[in-house]
Amino acid sequence: MAVKTKSISLAQAKSQAGQLRKLIRHHDRKYYVENQPEVTDQEYDRLLHSLKELEETFPQLAAPDSPTQRVSGEPLKAFGTVRHRVPMMSLDNTYSPNELREFDARVRRFLGGEPVRYVVELKYDGVSVSLTYQNGAFVRGATRGDGEQGDDITGNLKTIRSIPMRLESGRCPLGTRYRMERYRMERMEVRGEVYMPRAAFEEVNRRRQKEGEPVFANPRNAAAGSLKQLDPRIVQKRNLQIFCYGLGAVQGRAFAAQHQVLEFLRDAGFRVNPHFKRCATIEEAITFCNGWETRRKGLEYDIDGMVIKVDDLAQQRRLGVTAKSPRYAISYKFPAERAVTQLLDIEVNVGRTGALTPVAILKPVFLAGTTVSRASLHNEDEIKRKEVRVGDWVRVEKAGEIIPQVVEVVKEKRTGKEKVFRMPVICPVCSGPVSRDPEEVALRCESLTCPAQLKERLLHFAQRSAMDIEGLGDAMVQQLVDKGLVKDYGDLYQLTKEQLLTLERMGEKSAVNLLNGIQASKERSLSRLVFALGIRHVGSANAQALARHFGSMEKLARATVEQLREISEVGPVVAESAAAFFRAPANSRVLQKLKAAGLKREEAAPKRVSKRLAGQTIIFTGEMEGLTRLQAEELARSLGAVIASNVTKKTTLVVAGASPGSKLKKAQVLGIQVIDEVEFKKRIGGK
Repeated sequence: MAVKTKSISLAQAKSQAGQLRKLIRHHDRKYYVENQPEVTDQEYDRLLHSLKELEETFPQLAAPDSPTQRVSGEPLKAFGTVRHRVPMMSLDNTYSPNELREFDARVRRFLGGEPVRYVVELKYDGVSVSLTYQNGAFVRGATRGDGEQGDDITGNLKTIRSIPMRLESGRCPLGTRYRMERYRMERMEVRGEVYMPRAAFEEVNRRRQKEGEPVFANPRNAAAGSLKQLDPRIVQKRNLQIFCYGLGAVQGRAFAAQHQVLEFLRDAGFRVNPHFKRCATIEEAITFCNGWETRRKGLEYDIDGMVIKVDDLAQQRRLGVTAKSPRYAISYKFPAERAVTQLLDIEVNVGRTGALTPVAILKPVFLAGTTVSRASLHNEDEIKRKEVRVGDWVRVEKAGEIIPQVVEVVKEKRTGKEKVFRMPVICPVCSGPVSRDPEEVALRCESLTCPAQLKERLLHFAQRSAMDIEGLGDAMVQQLVDKGLVKDYGDLYQLTKEQLLTLERMGEKSAVNLLNGIQASKERSLSRLVFALGIRHVGSANAQALARHFGSMEKLARATVEQLREISEVGPVVAESAAAFFRAPANSRVLQKLKAAGLKREEAAPKRVSKRLAGQTIIFTGEMEGLTRLQAEELARSLGAVIASNVTKKTTLVVAGASPGSKLKKAQVLGIQVIDEVEFKKRIGGK
């Protein structure tokens, strides 16, 4: 389609641009989604060039969803944050057919014995993302993040040609039940998994090796690292792909079943994996899963298992979710691959909490896609239980397809020259004293100045689910600590470009990128900062509960153990640990540094909807059917209630779900009013 831009009117240009965009989108789908190209690369490039020339001649024709806008011109300084309208939850894992049968039994029991069909899909080893479409146009893309909110990576996702920039009515085949007017909804969030095909992974690593850069460990790490790039032009070169598998928030239509969602996505122009199956029974699902355990090696991408979902969406809604995972879906992980190699030595690492962890140094062996030379031995008790000795031949597998670990010793290969290993009596890094808590299996270094602990704490602080500091990896942390530039978290925010340029393999661009990453981390939420502090026993869910309950770092730091125990998600161990952390003078000094650096100190308060439950002190116990306990508590807070974790005389109401436990009995003894979930919904106006 030749275009003469100099001799046409604006109206003609607008018409031609519309035709070109429609044609290019058609060819994008044929090539990137259906793998059935209809034109040569040269012909496709000519179409794209013609459209670009039109848009340059008539700038008013430029549109954000144009095929010419897939790669932006300038790198971003930092990613924005996107809150998911529907949380992106992780799945519980199963590892055996019997566990799948137990899942099926739970589902049927919860549904009162109703017939249940399942949809079984491949479990891709990639990065979960959400794609938001407004009136058919792609407007935003985000990472899963912590499930509630993720990074805005719209620019990076636009480089993936199989993601449609606009949903065209011509894409729906005639006769389908989903016509364009039925699926160009006002707003919809499409969920998918971005991955790197094996061939692209090998090519990327070849280029990185040639340029002297560290290679990626596996395709998943390569995909995740690519999406974290601030420059979409780099991402474009990585040849990422996507499979779409579900929907988040949708305005404009409803669906009856998961298999209909997959058919809809396919017809609407999204790349949907064809290898899914509707199964009438769990046994049929198990057979389908087992078949893919051997077939997966023939795929061009990695999968590490299967996903089993209840097909009926009404049943899904009734099953609901727990605090972390949906009850209507589960992951079936394939058995880990194993390899036999020789254990050459045992080193002892010191973690951020001072725990001493023995690590096996192995004769390198290829396992599950990577070469493994180190594996976890967990602790001294495990070494004794497995009778591991230096010089043994051992079987190694990757726990969860990620972390190598020694499974067992091949004792028939012993020669008698193997040596018994004993844990050190002093810290191998700082020579400080070590001790063992009678209630724990780990030895711990007691020195607060141990540099190994500092390195691990900094890596924890910088990790993605904490402060997410781009560029602060193992090698960088090693140098910063060894050169004395960083002695605690607060020192990170005092680093200068001149200091960074004194480090090995640190150019000006890398130094600026790291400083930008540190600066961007100041905008992370209080809950992420609390998690990043590395308080022993405090995970991300506890950190969110602490930040939400107290609202500010100052109030949290002053909280007593008793006040901490009032939070339903916080048990006695977490409460004692958090209180001890904030009492420590050294930690107070670090918190003052972080305050001076300008990090967020307050958590946004939940929006108060009304005062319907004002004056009520409520405890939720047992499993809720229509919503999670956390959702119920948030709802009650928004209506003015105070949420407690323990039943006391101050408690005014207990909401009891299934299997309520001892709190119900205590409430009955104290004469506190107890209601069920149905009554609770009535009291809040049927929300």
